[in-house]
Amino acid sequence: MAEGGAALRRPWRSSLGFRIMLGTFAVSLIAVLVTGIVALQVVQGVAENQARQQLKAQATALVGARETGSHVAAARLAALGDRFAVVDPDGTVTGAARASVSGDVVRRLQSGRTVSGTTTLGGKDAVLVGIPTVDGGGVVGVRKVADIAAANAELIRWLAVALLIGLAVASVAGVLLATRLGRPLTRLAGSARELAAGRRGVAIRIEPVAEIEDIAHALRGLDAALTVSEDRQREFLLSVSHDIRTPLTAIRGYAEALADGVVPAEEVARVGGTLTAEAERLRRFLDDLLELARLEAEDFRLDPQRFDPRETVERAVEAWRGAAVRAGVGLRAEIPDAPLSVSTDEARLRQVVDGLIENALRATPEGAPLVVGVRGQRAGILIEVRDGGPGLTAEDAEVAFDRGALHERYRDVRPVGTGLGLSIARRLVARLGGSLRVEAAPEGGAAFSVSLPSSYIPPAER
Repeated sequence: MAEGGAALRRPWRSSLGFRIMLGTFAVSLIAVLVTGIVALQVVQGVAENQARQQLKAQATALVGARETGSHVAAARLAALGDRFAVVDPDGTVTGAARASVSGDVVRRLQSGRTVSGTTTLGGKDAVLVGIPTVDGGGVVGVRKVADIAAANAELIRWLAVALLIGLAVASVAGVLLATRLGRPLTRLAGSARELAAGRRGVAIRIEPVAEIEDIAHALRGLDAALTVSEDRQREFLLSVSHDIRTPLTAIRGYAEALADGVVPAEEVARVGGTLTAEAERLRRFLDDLLELARLEAEDFRLDPQRFDPRETVERAVEAWRGAAVRAGVGLRAEIPDAPLSVSTDEARLRQVVDGLIENALRATPEGAPLVVGVRGQRAGILIEVRDGGPGLTAEDAEVAFDRGALHERYRDVRPVGTGLGLSIARRLVARLGGSLRVEAAPEGGAAFSVSLPSSYIPPAER
């Protein structure tokens, strides 16, 4: 909870909402600047084009006036001010704007070509338009670029106002977006802190934003998974307590009887045997718990080596043959003639096979078969332990490898072990890079199948 409180006291400027708002403002500012620059160029270009069209229309009118009469042209030229010049057929340039007319413009007009370009007027950049006359002269109109820009100043001011309004609206939208995204995430963070504090069944509302709803859905799934996991752990602890209490009760009872001297001398050996058996039962249970803890550790050691798994199966079957004979179970091996090769930890594989045989032998009734087979398959090997026992239902198969699940279900129905053997076997096989599954056996009971790759692959490379 201290970490959660520290997270809540974090400066607002480091929050996601502030970053979203800042990012939105930055993007909006860049967009406004780019739009303003482009719009300014467009406005300036349009204004210059309009100025050229206007100059062209005025120059054309002056050309028509010259052809009508010189006094009309002179009057119109005087009315238009210092923005025009007249080029005579002999190349003489007159008028207020004559300084802006170059020799190249004069020659082009004398050749009968219309001129459109740039020049200077009074030391300032200007646009120029020239219209030729039929007598070999022409009329030239000139207008300063600064005058064109000044004419558009009002439009540019309103454009700037519009862009600033757009920036303000985008900033407000950024604040609203930050709020819309930040509040649900803050709620989800609070729910996560509640889960971390141990509370279960936390109410997590449905969020309208798909990505945030994905996070909410994941937290709901985590809540459900934690609930199931903790329930199973609770059941497992209860089962462990029961299984430890039973042999301890027997040991304590006989120990008290021996201490009180109420056990006859002829019964001492039998009582000692019972104490030894219960102590051994307790030791095996604790050994299984320790093995399970080791399997769940990250530094679990494996020593892969290449060997023939047929020999491993043969040795396992031979080791369990005596126990099978005493139980009246027909234990046999199914081993191919062709050699097999696998690279893995042989000791751990033998541990898996021993565990599966012990589990099957416990459930197989007298006179029923127990088969241990090995064969090659594509890119690996398959080891099977099949028995003629009561088998497993579909519901049993779903929880067969959960710690203590079958033990709790059948402890008062049939012989059971510590309830950890199958869970240990599956974890061992997973550590070896393989898989362990259970299905119905042709012999009538359960068939446990271990599938391993031909070469062990470390978890980091899988």
